[in-house]
Amino acid sequence: MAKLYFYYASMNAGKSTTLLQADFNYRERGMRTLLWTAAIDGRSADHAIESRIGLGADARRFAADTDLWHEVSTAHAVAPLACVLIDEAQFLTPDQVWQCARLADEAGVPVLCYGLRTDFQGELFPGSAQLLGIADALVELKAVCHCGRKATMNLRIDAAGGAVDEGAQTEIGGNDRYVALCRRHFREALSR
Repeated sequence: MAKLYFYYASMNAGKSTTLLQADFNYRERGMRTLLWTAAIDGRSADHAIESRIGLGADARRFAADTDLWHEVSTAHAVAPLACVLIDEAQFLTPDQVWQCARLADEAGVPVLCYGLRTDFQGELFPGSAQLLGIADALVELKAVCHCGRKATMNLRIDAAGGAVDEGAQTEIGGNDRYVALCRRHFREALSR
């Protein structure tokens, strides 16, 4: 039975690296996969999905109006898919998460989603909230705070490294804009 998986973590936990390793494992065994990532994240010039340790792969890009059920089931009908892997899954709409569940339930294709659980204010992303609610399996990947505790929060920082507590939920950036922290140090940074 195919399942819908949600691998979640703060930034710098290796979500993209883990996705790329899973894709490699399927492909090494001669199985066909389909990779997706959010169209909103256009930072990478070489690959659609790129990890901080230098691994990368091409992928299709989804926007809020992408019908994942239609796109993936059509591709699956042409040549059977062993797995669908989605990076930046926090940017899925709730409807797209249900489409992913339908792919697992009706098309029999496992869907592995990788993304952030919360934003820079500690609020759930809509896609992450839906995944936490309906995924068959939830897997927390671990990042480490500077104190050694598990990092669960994403602190947005300005150019001078100061904490930012206001703004749009989505602002694309890497280590130049975000720091993964434990909850204690996240709260302390915002209270300064």
